[in-house]
Amino acid sequence: MNGARRPRIDTGMAWMACLLIGACAMPPAAPPPSPPSGSSLYQRLGGQPAVLALVDDAIGNIAADPHINRRFGGIDPRQLRDRLAELVCERTGGPCVYTGRNMADAHEGMQIRDQEFDALVGAIDRSMAKFLVPAVERAQALALLNQMRNAIVGH
Repeated sequence: MNGARRPRIDTGMAWMACLLIGACAMPPAAPPPSPPSGSSLYQRLGGQPAVLALVDDAIGNIAADPHINRRFGGIDPRQLRDRLAELVCERTGGPCVYTGRNMADAHEGMQIRDQEFDALVGAIDRSMAKFLVPAVERAQALALLNQMRNAIVGH
């Protein structure tokens, strides 16, 4: 050595610099794939056969849930299936037209509680999980259901 004094290097700062340089050199994480342009949630769910399978399974979940099954005791199961399938189809951008009453009128006087609404949404969510509905579509479908909460709960 020639006697020149070496500068003191702060090893913590050196590691931080390496991490920052390395982070800048890495490509950004790829965003999650977006749905194909122009495809509706209905199409991404699988269309009418998938909606009917989902609704049938959800009705089975509802019937098995003692917290909410009594709410559906006096309802014709076929009519429930048809209206729920129409509703899901229409709300997800499918070609169906919902022919039932609006949500507020249909639930007037029932005094449905948040817990009961959540149990129904949970029944549908379990069906979506069973049929391996992707997370993005599941979240979108659940958001559509939750938009109806104020029209159903507490009336």
